[in-house]
Amino acid sequence: MIRFSNCKINIGLQVINRRSDGFHNIQTVFYPVKFLSDAVEIIGTNSDTDQYFLTGMNIDEPISGNLCHKAIQLLRKDFRFPSVELHLHKMVPMGAGLGGGSADASATLMLVNEFFNLKIERERLWSYASQLGSDCAFFLHQLPQLGEGRGNKLKSIDLDLSNKKLLIVKPDIHISTAQAYRNIIPNPNRESLENITSLPLGEWKDVVVNDFETTIFKAYPEIARLKRQLYEAGAVYAQMSGSGAACFGIFESAPSPLDIPDTWCSFQGEL
Repeated sequence: MIRFSNCKINIGLQVINRRSDGFHNIQTVFYPVKFLSDAVEIIGTNSDTDQYFLTGMNIDEPISGNLCHKAIQLLRKDFRFPSVELHLHKMVPMGAGLGGGSADASATLMLVNEFFNLKIERERLWSYASQLGSDCAFFLHQLPQLGEGRGNKLKSIDLDLSNKKLLIVKPDIHISTAQAYRNIIPNPNRESLENITSLPLGEWKDVVVNDFETTIFKAYPEIARLKRQLYEAGAVYAQMSGSGAACFGIFESAPSPLDIPDTWCSFQGEL
């Protein structure tokens, strides 16, 4: 049984305040990107232990740190089911702010639930996903959502970017979420992103803001330059996604070519 676990972009990201548990309350709009996906496959096995096979883009972490592994171990705390082979083929780059690992984790939860007929209801799946990562729950919905709290409190919103062109560029830079939050200054006094993103797309440039850009652009000026290049290529709106390092541009028509290093990767498709 296989699932294609597509990534997402964050449209705007406001850091509201710091929580007592060490996390931050945020507000962001999650938007699914259907043309860029990993593939997660579950196969039954006669082995006494779970086995993991990773292909595609390099994954620079031990299997114990992989969210697919953590998803299976989380379910094993509450359910008994046979060992599995999990095959993960990575196409979504890591450290990009695109939620590839979170998407894989949610796909794994759904695959194990279906494969072994565990009959876990969606609300409980949401709880498991939220334990794995702040944005994992979004990937159980796959519709535009306003994310609040840690990003796990979701509300469906009326945002349709169908037929718009999307270009994502991932520099050869890895930014950890902890690094992105290190110098952030929370600000609770702003208009809701739900209201701001209801404006016409052409008005987003100066009002839909990702708070992480301020500190990340200072540390990595090449990412700031990339955002400028996206506008120069004709983007109606451009932004760094999540905590970076990928930037995206939303276009009305096909973008002009970008002059980027060979070590960077880019992905282009329709929303």
